Amino acid sequence: MTGQRVIGIDVGGTFTDVFCIDEVTGDFSVAKVPSTRGDEASGFMRGVSSVVSAFTQASAVVHGTTVGTNALLERKGARTGLITTQGFADVLEMRRRDRPNTWGLWGDFVPVVDRDLRLEVNERVGADGSIVTPVDVDEVVRQAHALLDAGVEACCVAFINAYANDANERIAVEAVRSIWPNSHVTSAVELLPEVREFERTSTAALNAYLQPVVGNYLEQLEVALADGSFGGSFFIVQSNGGVMTSSAARSLPIRTALSGPAAGVIASAHIAGAAGFNNVITCDMGGTSFDVAVIAGGEVVTGSQTAVDFGLVIRTPMIEISTIGAGGGSIAWVDAGGILRIGPESAGSVPGPACYARGNDRPTVTDAHLVLGRLNAAVPIGGLEKLDLAAARSAIFEHVGAPLNLSPEAAAEAVLKVATSRMAGALRIVSIERGHDPSEFVAMPFGGAGALHACGLLADVGLSAALVPRYPGVTSALGCTIADARHDVVQTCNIGVADLSDPAQVTRLQARLAATEADVRVFLSDSGLEYGEVTVQHEFDMSYVGQTHMVQVAVDDVSLLTESRVQALFDAQYLATYGRVLDNIAVRILSARTSIVGTRPKIDPVVFAPTSSVVPEHQIRQVFFDGQWHDTPIFDRLALPVDWSIDGPAILEQADATIVVEPGFTATVDGQGNLIIRALT
Repeated sequence: MTGQRVIGIDVGGTFTDVFCIDEVTGDFSVAKVPSTRGDEASGFMRGVSSVVSAFTQASAVVHGTTVGTNALLERKGARTGLITTQGFADVLEMRRRDRPNTWGLWGDFVPVVDRDLRLEVNERVGADGSIVTPVDVDEVVRQAHALLDAGVEACCVAFINAYANDANERIAVEAVRSIWPNSHVTSAVELLPEVREFERTSTAALNAYLQPVVGNYLEQLEVALADGSFGGSFFIVQSNGGVMTSSAARSLPIRTALSGPAAGVIASAHIAGAAGFNNVITCDMGGTSFDVAVIAGGEVVTGSQTAVDFGLVIRTPMIEISTIGAGGGSIAWVDAGGILRIGPESAGSVPGPACYARGNDRPTVTDAHLVLGRLNAAVPIGGLEKLDLAAARSAIFEHVGAPLNLSPEAAAEAVLKVATSRMAGALRIVSIERGHDPSEFVAMPFGGAGALHACGLLADVGLSAALVPRYPGVTSALGCTIADARHDVVQTCNIGVADLSDPAQVTRLQARLAATEADVRVFLSDSGLEYGEVTVQHEFDMSYVGQTHMVQVAVDDVSLLTESRVQALFDAQYLATYGRVLDNIAVRILSARTSIVGTRPKIDPVVFAPTSSVVPEHQIRQVFFDGQWHDTPIFDRLALPVDWSIDGPAILEQADATIVVEPGFTATVDGQGNLIIRALT
């Protein structure tokens, strides 16, 4: 019998975070366990077991994963082949002729598909969709056999101009699938029926590259859950913040590239909105990375394209998340010029920071916090044993203090300042450089280490406040449990706005959108996902004729696709994006995007409200701030009542995270258990 609990589980590079809620009673539990890098399934199962005594108690498990992302970053995907149009084998390598170093003439890039595994066939479709050269099925089969003989595990088929007419590619894909020994065959036009051959080919090749890796991982999880008598549903969070079935994720692993971080943004929008904050910059700091996203006016900012690493371009709807290598496990080091640097290399969970005493003697951000007394060596997060303060001090002094002629404390403080500065830079990129005023936004630090840096980020960036959720260390896992069901489809239109003066053009465009809407509704209803209210959203990718970059324009009513209305919608969005519009230049609609969202139940943050009205007793610990030691009160964060407040310095501890309130700041508990931190005036 299937239970009534929903489990959200986010597997990160250092910790696996779990949030479990009973859909009937509203009772919830949280857990944080070390990840098992290289064998993520073991950490996943340990996480599930930490919140339920039997898998039969769960009705659904929703997973945010970084397996696909890590495989791309570490180039550990499958041996992949490409079958493409004659003359286009080098599209992946040529890209957009961009460079790894913008201001230099050096740098290299190696595609995930080797040159000798990019094979061509003699076929051609014109840009108008006409079949110039029909595809030869026998030639396609010969090339597929050649790839198999070369040890290729996954295959991608990407034909030029297939977006205009997919007949040749569809025939070729059917031929490849008929002789391929597994299901790892990706059709570029099925995945992305959109103009721009590089982005389409890149996305499809990366999808094929990930299919065996993500597929095998999810299959391991499914088997392990089944062995534990789990009879519920198993879902995966997508990069767009929605969820899909695990079978869909095996087919479309590229849509999981930012799975875990996306779940954290979804939770942040829900929690912050309930607390009365609509403008938020999320700050997800775990053991390996620091992920930043913007929520403006209560809406999560999404984009149509990203690059996980240089040249690895993915064009699929996703939450816009900026990532830098600055986590609790990021290694601090002094370069040849005597400059202190943080990351991007991380100690991860194994061997972990020097204070874990597992063989690493290089200092990390976590070691710096421990040396300064901000972390409790006796009660670390994630169920770890006591931390080794002596090992942390030794690592900090040997690798940072001695080279820079600093004491261990001064060196540790320098490490934190550099780390915070790097994170502040990421916040400026998503705020100031995109036209947002930071003073109108609050930071939402979460992850195991985010709240350690909240005050530093407020001071550096000029944000109005920081909102620390009740359980910051498992925010992404919570987001997994409330993420909506979602599916996105894109299609190329390539018509001018002026063409909409012709009623026949309008009718044809409306018919295409209606057909797409019908398709996505069928996809959602056949997915097996449980959801409530269903909404469909349409957007146009639009630009001035001759421009490369586009703006996404929301179309709230497809029955009003008049030339003047679409032009007005474009002008408003272009003005908001670039601060001006260009007169007397024609505008085009390049692509149409359709998204369907099935609303899933949301936890009411009021369940996190503190129940006690008594301020608990506290301890005093020496903590280092601004060059000197301070007698600092240490509180049990979860025992603090509503409206409790304190001026820094103060340390608030809980099982999944530690919160630092620095001198010059004040913190208050709101009615939902969030902690609001502001600078003292």
